[in-house]
Amino acid sequence: MAEYESVLILDFGGQYTQLIARRVRELHVFCEIAPFNTPIETVAAKNPKAIILSGGPASVYAPFAPVCEKAVLQAGIPVLGICYGAQLMASLLGGSVEHAPSGEYGKTPVHLDETASLFHGLPSETSCWMSHTDRIGTVPPGFRITASTPACPIAAMENADLHLYGVQFHLEVTHTPEGCDMLRHFLFETAHCSGDWTMTSFMENAIQSIRSQIGSERALCALSGGVDSSVAATLVYRAIGDHLTCVFVDTGLLRAGEGDRVESLFHRRFDMPLVRINASARFFASLSGVTDPEQKRKAIGAAFIDSFAEQARTMHGVPFLVQGTLYPDVIESGSSVARTIKSHHNVGGLPADLSFSLIEPLRMLFKDEVRDLGRVLGLPEEVVDRQPFPGPGLGVRILGEVTPENVGILQRADAIVERVMRARGWYTAVWQSFAILPNILTVGVQGDGRTYAHTIALRVVESSDGMTADWVRLPADVLEEIAHAITSEIPEVNRVVYDITSKPPSTIEWE
Repeated sequence: MAEYESVLILDFGGQYTQLIARRVRELHVFCEIAPFNTPIETVAAKNPKAIILSGGPASVYAPFAPVCEKAVLQAGIPVLGICYGAQLMASLLGGSVEHAPSGEYGKTPVHLDETASLFHGLPSETSCWMSHTDRIGTVPPGFRITASTPACPIAAMENADLHLYGVQFHLEVTHTPEGCDMLRHFLFETAHCSGDWTMTSFMENAIQSIRSQIGSERALCALSGGVDSSVAATLVYRAIGDHLTCVFVDTGLLRAGEGDRVESLFHRRFDMPLVRINASARFFASLSGVTDPEQKRKAIGAAFIDSFAEQARTMHGVPFLVQGTLYPDVIESGSSVARTIKSHHNVGGLPADLSFSLIEPLRMLFKDEVRDLGRVLGLPEEVVDRQPFPGPGLGVRILGEVTPENVGILQRADAIVERVMRARGWYTAVWQSFAILPNILTVGVQGDGRTYAHTIALRVVESSDGMTADWVRLPADVLEEIAHAITSEIPEVNRVVYDITSKPPSTIEWE
């Protein structure tokens, strides 16, 4: 990673930590997330322009509460504490934190001191997003109160001389209308960031880094045809040219017609070296009898690596493997203090004895940044705007054992979903829309006869980065068209249901 001015977010386990990072990057300032207990020496070595303390579920006065070193607040670096982060700042510097008589949740009216560093130029009366049961009781010496709500007399505080700021509310969510302006004040007026984080600068620096890392060696790229691997392949090809060989593994778990589409686009249109491997037998064998979601992901990851290792041997040894790993993959697989939500096949699913050195040029990017990078690289919109597709493919959209027969049913259902969503103008308006085969058989009636057939679940969500998501309120006639097409065109299916849960509490994928 080239030297960008950066912001360091210390993660105390808050549900919005990744969203804070997204908001900072949207303002063209690079940031990364680190554990709350990162030593001050490590913090200083990163030379951040500013530090943000995230929210979190704990109480600062509880035993074993997560605490950063007090020196983080005394290093002369501007610090912004959000929710738990603000309470911790107050506690460490001599203020007090107490259990609130009543918690605050959701959109809340707030009064702002317009003379405060974060709030100047903003309306004195606005709204904010609250989610807390504790509150700051007294501010530390040298601080002043800069915002309040009816139930929270100290909704914000500052010590402008020391460049220390705390807000009880979540300025990173869209439900705090002035939140982006507050963050902008902190980054550019207090921390004096210049905003040098752009996808053009990232591309230029990444190309130099890739050339330096690979040198005159060769690399394989795990190309699936999705946005992430396509952008990674194009970026590395831009760096090392024909020293890159893209390997498309036809796992048998992909969307209908995927192999032909990838080969046509990257080999014939972009003229990239491309090898297509039919490995469906290997993948189905590795998944035989496997029903646990984590075991599926690990089996698929191992099968991927085995496929690449065989290809590397035919090329007399290739030391580097390029993957389209993204920042959310790393976070959800147990990075920082986040609990492991699921092992992504390209992170937690990789075997310990991996024989390749990994090249992961997108590892620090969120999905929307990858799309922007793809446009900078000149990729067509048909690739850049493609909906995310899980690396393990349809294997994690089939509950229970994965068989060729079940995959065939799901491929046809998924193709219908995409067809209708595109025809109705919804495909690019949502984050993801896809079918799931939950392996539930139900009684139905078709042609005046009783059927006992599969159920298809439909999942359509909107999101900005995949870290949180809300289910889409599709018009009833669109849902009806999808359901009618699936049950009419796929004899093995007699029922369609719609998933109306958000992330959290669910994840976007079912496994």
